[in-house]
Amino acid sequence: MPTYEYRCDGCGFHFERFQGMLEEPVRICPRCGARVRRLIGAGGGIIFKGKGFYATDYRSGSRGSSCWSKPGASRTGAGKKG
Repeated sequence: MPTYEYRCDGCGFHFERFQGMLEEPVRICPRCGARVRRLIGAGGGIIFKGKGFYATDYRSGSRGSSCWSKPGASRTGAGKKG
């Protein structure tokens, strides 16, 4: 559920409400009873939880390391000349 920001037209009180998207917006200031306006926010930031987000995080040991190797090269060096 998003957090919406409001500002009162009468007293200038700035407040936030945690509301569902289908809930009716706040129309009356909780301090003075005047009309409030919902402000356009920048949105919430992305929160990454966990130890990391990398392409190899969810792969098995051999598959994860080989996907980044150069085409035609092998891990054991069998593709080298001489």
